[in-house]
Amino acid sequence: MTFTRFKVNAPTVTHETIDGEAVIINLESGCYYSLVGVGAMVWDLLYQHAPVNEIVTAIANTHAGDAAEIERAVTDLIQQLRAENLVVPDESETPLAQFSAAPNHNGHQKTAFRAPVLQKFTDMQELLLLDPIHDVDDMGWPKPNPEIGK
Repeated sequence: MTFTRFKVNAPTVTHETIDGEAVIINLESGCYYSLVGVGAMVWDLLYQHAPVNEIVTAIANTHAGDAAEIERAVTDLIQQLRAENLVVPDESETPLAQFSAAPNHNGHQKTAFRAPVLQKFTDMQELLLLDPIHDVDDMGWPKPNPEIGK
């Protein structure tokens, strides 16, 4: 992987992690996505601007599995996120903020590693693309965009 850090493609992408599931919405395509388990952990670390190698290390520290398999699965997921335009390379010179992985809830016992799966949903595309939040400028909603209706 050429880039070492990625960031959420905001404001095109919005997201929320609830009960271990990251729900991600691409406002340009109208698609939404789900990541659970390792995938949600990877997403949260990407959101914190963690470098890819540190994400791999965090997953390996909390999950039992082959290190090469973990690295391959994490980089594959990041490539999928890039292909869906959910993350973009972070080329900023800004120093990294301290990031934290989700604590291991099994005490010191590692959880078995399961490769993350990016689930994509298209059933709400039309509704998400019709949402008036898309029709605003940097001032936000509910200020209407003057370009609408011309």
